[in-house]
Amino acid sequence: MSTRFKADLALAFCAAIWGATFLVVQDALRDASVLAFIALRFALGGALMAATFREDLRRLNCAEVRAGVLIGVFLFLGYLFQTNGLRFTTPSKAGFINGTGVVLVPVLLAMFWRKRINVWVWGGAVATFVGLYLLSVPAHSASSGQAHSAGSGQAGAAGWAALNFGDVLVFLAAIIWALHIIFTAKYSPRHSIGALSFLQVATTAVLAAVALPVFHFAGWESYRLEWTGGLVWRLLVTAVGCTALGFSVQVWAQRHTTPTHIAILFTLEPVFAALTSYIVLHERLGPRGLTGGGLILSGILISELLGPAQAAPESPGPVDERDTLHEPAN
Repeated sequence: MSTRFKADLALAFCAAIWGATFLVVQDALRDASVLAFIALRFALGGALMAATFREDLRRLNCAEVRAGVLIGVFLFLGYLFQTNGLRFTTPSKAGFINGTGVVLVPVLLAMFWRKRINVWVWGGAVATFVGLYLLSVPAHSASSGQAHSAGSGQAGAAGWAALNFGDVLVFLAAIIWALHIIFTAKYSPRHSIGALSFLQVATTAVLAAVALPVFHFAGWESYRLEWTGGLVWRLLVTAVGCTALGFSVQVWAQRHTTPTHIAILFTLEPVFAALTSYIVLHERLGPRGLTGGGLILSGILISELLGPAQAAPESPGPVDERDTLHEPAN
């Protein structure tokens, strides 16, 4: 077995873990409030990453700390919106909507950094947003059971009136993921990947811990934490499997395969999210939802393979070392 094939298998493994995480996180919210879960997940993940990247952390400097904290703020906000969104929508829909962040990277670069992008990227963006509309906006009235199954919105409503609040939150998270990718790509060539990865994860844990009492006393979210076996298991899956192990495997694998393989393999993440939800929750997206999800995947692939985009917004660290803000190749 060649090293490249092993790397491809490793990246497929990462995509599978991150895709399955949507369901795992949704289940964890039965035992913990959003901020409590985020704080615990990233504190444990950060501790494991500190051990993994201890040599990099010994050489930390002020510039690295500033960069790591900045991208950590985006990481925290992304998970705050995404995790809250999972309270209201389904894992499969969240997986597809979350993937739109990849397409938003070059679009935001063109809008705010005046970077040129080719017609393929605009085509991918159009396909993605049409798919997003089909996936999130119901075409007709639905029964309460159908609305719950598709996670599409309020029973008896249609069109924009039935837009699911969770879908909106996950899409806001996708915008933040795009910014996270842009700024991570800006700083990753200048600093240690291990140090930046740990710092942003640690920053997310600290911000969640600080925000927890603020949100509680402000009445925005009541603190809740029940130490059940299910919660412990889900914390281990997300902190160890997705954050520490997943990112470490990703860093190694991307050194031994091609950008094209990376783009294709990470497109599998929403597919695994939908497959997990289908098997466990028996979720059915229906023809309209499946068409929307297919268009989103097509848009991601077009943007990844034919234009300047970057894969895996779910990952807690940089995908490659090109500087997006100076060279729109991410």
